[in-house]
Amino acid sequence: MRNDLEQVFRAAYPRVVAVAARVLGSRDEAEDVAQEVFLSFGRSSVPGDEALPWLSVAAAHAALNHLRTGRRRAGRENAAGNGETFSPDVADAVVALDERRRVRAALSRLPRKQAVALVLRHSGLSYAEVAAALDLSPASVGTTVRRAESALRKELNRHASSE
Repeated sequence: MRNDLEQVFRAAYPRVVAVAARVLGSRDEAEDVAQEVFLSFGRSSVPGDEALPWLSVAAAHAALNHLRTGRRRAGRENAAGNGETFSPDVADAVVALDERRRVRAALSRLPRKQAVALVLRHSGLSYAEVAAALDLSPASVGTTVRRAESALRKELNRHASSE
């Protein structure tokens, strides 16, 4: 076990959970993903000064993997599709939930590097932090994120027209 694990955990846990929650939309699931990420880090030989970028990327990857399995959607879809009538507030919430589900599904279909760049940037990491995490030049982060946003829009439109 690493001797710096507790220090890294205390410093990085909020960010790891935030990155995973951005992808998953659930703090509980994000905390589960964070546990997996820190277990992997504990077994790794990643230098302590490179921990935060490594953990951020690992959180994005783990959350995307979790999304791709689709395990979490089944219960919500059953609850939303059981034929009950909803008040306008509940209907709005169901529509918003469906929109988030569609975005997360589209995100899971993007190329991995684009999806991770988009998640990291929209989780509050700076261009320099995203660049360090993904081994990119800071100048290319903006282009990568814009391409990812464009690909996400295309993916959403493609699946909206097929429904």
